[in-house]
Amino acid sequence: MTTIERKTSRGLVSGVCDPKFAGVLDAFVENFEQRGEIGASVAIMLEGRTVVDLWGGQTSDGGAAWERDTICVVFSCTKGASAFCAHMAADRGLLDLDAGVGKYWPEFAANKHGARVSMMLDHSVGVPGVRAELKQGAYYDYDYMCAQLAAEAPFWKPGTRNGYHGLTSAWTVGEMVRRATGQRMGAFFAQEIARPLGIDFWMGLPESEEGRVAPVIPYPPDDKARSTRIALACKADPMGPAGRFMLNSGGFNANHRAARAAEIGSASGVSNGRGLAGLYAPLANGGALMGRRYVSTDTLARMGRISVATHEDATLMIPTRFSLGFMKSMDNRALDNAENCSVILSEPAFGHVGAGGSLGFADPAAHLSFGYAMNRMGLGILMNDRGQSLVDAAYRALGGRSNASGAWV
Repeated sequence: MTTIERKTSRGLVSGVCDPKFAGVLDAFVENFEQRGEIGASVAIMLEGRTVVDLWGGQTSDGGAAWERDTICVVFSCTKGASAFCAHMAADRGLLDLDAGVGKYWPEFAANKHGARVSMMLDHSVGVPGVRAELKQGAYYDYDYMCAQLAAEAPFWKPGTRNGYHGLTSAWTVGEMVRRATGQRMGAFFAQEIARPLGIDFWMGLPESEEGRVAPVIPYPPDDKARSTRIALACKADPMGPAGRFMLNSGGFNANHRAARAAEIGSASGVSNGRGLAGLYAPLANGGALMGRRYVSTDTLARMGRISVATHEDATLMIPTRFSLGFMKSMDNRALDNAENCSVILSEPAFGHVGAGGSLGFADPAAHLSFGYAMNRMGLGILMNDRGQSLVDAAYRALGGRSNASGAWV
């Protein structure tokens, strides 16, 4: 491992990097010099050993230096942590993924005929949003959101199509874990995954850690943002799945203390590149790490297997592919009006993108886990050129030949 200290226009890039992964270092530096990065971290583990751990830039535009222990909101990367919890509960026989939701949450199942637990994970259960206007601070009130979703009529018959449950999965998946294990998602995650792995990843950030948080720098509401497929769908039908997802959030703001303190298992996790790579390390290595087994090999196989795929996601309005709780490689590069609507991994890989471009994933075939987190959001909900350049460099370091097929080979 080589110790790194390289100057950029945003300050130092520091950390360590195996010379084999020098291309990742080069891409990380180029992000600051050519792609508008402000502050970020990236980490890669190979066979459970750290081969890249880099951080750099600024915690805000013109602000303090991004340090080794700087953390930030990683948005939907949190879904990967939540899905890990659900699969762990299933692996222990506490949660049956094939059972009807009514076995655990009869109030929710009452008006959602045919809903199964697996549909809560793969975005096909039919409640990507709530039609009635949510109260201010709704997402910070777990019980309120559970009641709202239990009462909500589905936008489609559960299981007949999928539409990204970008925020509501915090409570659809979260309540499956709570009712199966007797613990709220944040407590279960901390006890069973984060602490044993020793990772800096929080689902419900303690106030004592607030001083380390780099605030989110939102993508501006410019013409590009207003012309995305999801933005056009919101304008055309504000009461549809995309509209309710994007327009009815009860004032959710990732830069508020209340958002980071809440256990929003779909959106408000706080971590960094190292924490994301560490989260996926056991899943990249047969379900076990450092002598501790987290899930069985059968469960791991199910975590990575595609559950739903569609030519038009009912919420995102693009083709999507999901396993139970995780994103799979999605190639929409040839699609019109779909900038930043892809994430190109290998076919065995699974993980989750966060809004604006953060990413964590496991590649069980390569025994690789990856994490990238940043403060400046890019356009869209999937990857932009900053994060994808790091993924591409990682696969090239492993001998990757091409991603022209839509997945790295």
